[in-house]
Amino acid sequence: MTDTELPPVTQIAIVSFALIVASGIWIVSHLPKHVPLGPSAILIAASALLIAANIVLLLRVRGFDWVRFFAVAKWALLAYCVISAMLEWVFIKDGTRGGELVVLTLSLMIFAIHVPLLIGYTVARYPETYD
Repeated sequence: MTDTELPPVTQIAIVSFALIVASGIWIVSHLPKHVPLGPSAILIAASALLIAANIVLLLRVRGFDWVRFFAVAKWALLAYCVISAMLEWVFIKDGTRGGELVVLTLSLMIFAIHVPLLIGYTVARYPETYD
């Protein structure tokens, strides 16, 4: 498998992360006052579309090392779910409620999925061959 056969998973992930960060900055810049959630919702929807595109593009790769991908990604997913849960607890403990909490929770969910996908992809993109 060569680089030309692989989709731009890393590049799409970076754009997705940038959208999540921009959404978070928008929310934080308005707290503790009322936060207009429209821009954040649009950024999160775009990020979710990018993660879906990343998954679809990856599923279409022939000869991809899915065994190695899942061997690594499942542990990364566990770690990032724990990290996201701790951040969610901090948001709740800090008094974040309502729409702001929903938007931040969705951001954490995308974060918790995209990072393990990226880590698994990075490991599985170069299958080892022993001669």
